[in-house]
Order: sequence, then structure tokens, then C-alpha cells
Amino acid sequence: MTPVHNDARRAAVLGKPIGHSLSPVLHRAAYDELGLSGWSYGRFEVDEAGLPGFVAGLGPEWAGLSLTMPLKRAVIPLLDEISETAASVDAVNTVVFTEDGRLLGDNTDIPGMVAALREHGIEQVESAAVLGAGATASSALAALARICTGEVVAYVRSAARAAEMREWGERLDVEVRTADWADAAEALRAPLVVATTPAGTTDALAAAVPERPTTLFDVLYDPWPTELAARWSMFGGAVVSGLDLLVHQAVLQVEQMTGRTPAPLDAMRRAGEKALAER
Repeated sequence: MTPVHNDARRAAVLGKPIGHSLSPVLHRAAYDELGLSGWSYGRFEVDEAGLPGFVAGLGPEWAGLSLTMPLKRAVIPLLDEISETAASVDAVNTVVFTEDGRLLGDNTDIPGMVAALREHGIEQVESAAVLGAGATASSALAALARICTGEVVAYVRSAARAAEMREWGERLDVEVRTADWADAAEALRAPLVVATTPAGTTDALAAAVPERPTTLFDVLYDPWPTELAARWSMFGGAVVSGLDLLVHQAVLQVEQMTGRTPAPLDAMRRAGEKALAER
């Protein structure tokens, strides 16, 4: 991807709701560290109906967009091209505006997950468990396709969700077996557990953390720690947080939008930690 290089450039995160987003904090910290004094990064509450008009109204000063729910799929028809990674899960979280006016879509959540795990020493696992079956779970499967050599067990609440996860497994070439959410405590004994559910959903599982837990990747970052993550850490298990994911996917966004590499991972993480501590 080839971004435009001008002194005054704009980027932003779009979604609904959007007030909670840490993206402005992370991207602005990167701009400060990189000396991009003319760059700004904002946030706009935009829903699916308003997205086409918003994108159409953007001028040549725009370098890129970050997208959160519910726009990751809705943006695809508005783009000139999307990456193989984004196409693999039908979800775009990054749009880069090129010099010739083209809009290119990518998904940095998937390589962001892989990078966050790698930072914690997880290069490869023999099997894994996924808690949940929403959009984040499909991204988790795509990430696991890169590092998991065996079976992934997805714990879900309905037959429909189970079917969806098996379909994603076939599409992503991941061996997926589904299990009922009532048996989710069994997931905690997997070599890698990826929790993709909303806040509070896994609280009841905290009491079932084994005496010697392995690695938990909990995609939440606010509130943090979750009860499951806190218990996991107390028992000596490794925990990868949603902030780890957020920072790593934002690093890739900054690099694509600005053309500057490497993006300042440590400065972005410190800014995110500070912002969360102040909430």
C-alpha cells in the first residue's frame, strides 16, 4: 500500500458507538514519536447507513481510516481493492488512501493477534480453544490458521453459531470442532485459550481455572483485568490482553497509513496504558 505524503494529513476511526475507542490515543502517540506534526487523528460516530456518504465526502488530505463495529463488512463495497487477509474473513478494519485516489482495505486484527502472541513467546501451538463465535472469533480462527497445527475447539451457545464456526474453519483451513457453552470450563485446559466474548461473559469461568494454566488471550481491554484474566494470572498462567492486540493492530495501521516503519510500539502501548488508567 502506498500512502500519500503531504505535511497536513488526516486519519480517523469510525464506528458506532465510538466514544470508547483508544485508537486516537495510540495513533496520535505514534505521530508524536515519528515527528509527524502535521498529522491529525480523530473519531467519528458513523453507522452503516451513513458510511457511504461519509467516505464520499473525504478530501485529498485524508490518509486512512480505522474501522470498528459495525462497519468492517459494510465498507467493503466502497473500496477499490481488499487484501487477501481481509477477504479471508470478509472484514476490513483499515482503509488506506493512495496517491491516485484509490481506497485499499486490509485487516490488521489478524496479524495483530499473531504478533501479540509472538511477543509473549507463542509461536506455535498444537491445539487451541476459542470462547465465543462472533466476528472476533472468526478473526481468531484466521490467526490460529497461522500458528495452530491441530484442532481448534469453539465453545458456542447455539447450533447456528456452531455451524458458522465450522464453516469458518473450512474456509480458513482450520480443523474446528464445536462444543456447547455449558462445557466451556473444559476449554481452560487447552494449550491456548482465546476469549472473544463481551465483558462479563467469562466471569463465571474464573473459578474453573486449572492449577497450572497455560496461555489466555482475552481480547477485552476495558475493564481490565477480566475476572478470568485475573484468576489466570494469579495461578501463574500467561495472559495476552486486548490492549496487546489493539496496539499491535494499530502499529500495522500506522505503518500503512504513514509509510513510516517501524511504528513506535512501546510509545503507543504506554499511551494506551495511561489512557486506560485514567478512565
